[in-house]
Amino acid sequence: MVPDHWYDINGVWTGSATILPNGELVMLYTGSTNESVQVQNLAYPADPSDPLLIDWIKYSGNPVLVPPPGIHYKDFRDPTTAWLTPKGKWRITIGSKVNKTGISLVYDTTDFRSFELLDGVLHGVAGTGMWECVDFYPVSKIKENGLDTSANGPGVKHVLKTSLDDDRNDYYALGTYDSSTAKWTPDNPIIDVGIGLRYDYGIFYASKTFYDQEKNRRVLWGWIKETDTENTDIQKGWSSVQAIPRTILLDKKTGSNLVLWPVEEVETLRLKKKVFDKLEAKAGEVVPLEVGSVTQIDIVVEFEVDKNSLDSIDGANTTYSCNANGGAAERGALGPFGLLVLTDNDLTEQTPIYFHISKDAEGNFKTFFCADHSRSSKATDVDKGIYGSTVPVLKGEKLSMRILVDHSIVESFAQGGRTCITSRIYPTTAVGEHARLFLFNNATDAGITASLQIWQMSSAYVQ
Repeated sequence: MVPDHWYDINGVWTGSATILPNGELVMLYTGSTNESVQVQNLAYPADPSDPLLIDWIKYSGNPVLVPPPGIHYKDFRDPTTAWLTPKGKWRITIGSKVNKTGISLVYDTTDFRSFELLDGVLHGVAGTGMWECVDFYPVSKIKENGLDTSANGPGVKHVLKTSLDDDRNDYYALGTYDSSTAKWTPDNPIIDVGIGLRYDYGIFYASKTFYDQEKNRRVLWGWIKETDTENTDIQKGWSSVQAIPRTILLDKKTGSNLVLWPVEEVETLRLKKKVFDKLEAKAGEVVPLEVGSVTQIDIVVEFEVDKNSLDSIDGANTTYSCNANGGAAERGALGPFGLLVLTDNDLTEQTPIYFHISKDAEGNFKTFFCADHSRSSKATDVDKGIYGSTVPVLKGEKLSMRILVDHSIVESFAQGGRTCITSRIYPTTAVGEHARLFLFNNATDAGITASLQIWQMSSAYVQ
């Protein structure tokens, strides 16, 4: 769909499709009008039998929604997929803000042409600013599969997600949805939407999910933006990509977070496999991993940390964070350790993906999962931040990560997808046959053992 009417001439923006019970499909999307007012529009597939749904017909009565009283004309965007209420109406939510409070407005409809604005909001959080690309969907507390957007009941939690325009990150929280009041309540207000958990702690934004009814799963699409210059983008002929689609489930072991994981179809691209069993890396050691080409690989690795070191090291009440503690070059007693991906032979260009364990004065451990872009490129005009967060590690679990490397994109998943980091990097020397892969342990006190499975990956050709 392209900007070609007064109601979307300044932009066809984010929208969501809804499949009706009769199999028909409708699309609501935000248009920016000839006066830059954000409005919601309706469209239908021109050919419903086209599996790719290339062509769309815009409803002659557009726009179907305009900003309500009290909402700024540039703060009203990104309608969700609709879900059914107990009374048989369709319900959507749309992101907005009032002053600095991010909110999600709620509308009911029967025909997607006329809408009723409900009193209040689905939810709002002070200080979070404009909510973009709001998403709202159920997850099962019992089953290991996704749920249709309209599902509700005692075995269900609801996820409310927003993309914060102020900091360009995607936040979510788990909670309870009351369909009679159209209100959502977070399980833990301390980690409410926009102030707590994120889908991904790297370069990942404006994501949306859909329910795949063929495989009974909820799938997440997310946008990986560029951090180089516009001129560079023009020279290379493309800008930004979608991340590998991810399935989303409630973490049944913790009950307090989601787990995100690459869709199973990615595994059909796996080619030659190399296995390293219980490879040791002493404190301060870097170990080359000879696997052939490393620019398109899928890595699964488990780490074990020397137990004597874990027990004997004195704890301290110092605070650690990925982005404030010097990255992979900053040595601690129990980390960092992990893999150097897209790294050149002399380690001058490298992207470390790693764990760092801290131990407090009471002997409690906290594990951090990080990606360090600070030496990822010799280019001077690109992002070189250090990204990451904590990751829950339960008693008896080994530390594990999966890393998908694709030339200039690295998608990293810790502990089955409890914490994820997407890296968009710009290597200049660690490219093609000059890129290498290393196991590293930059801890001062602890040795580690790593067991790795590494697959060469084919390219995906979409027919």
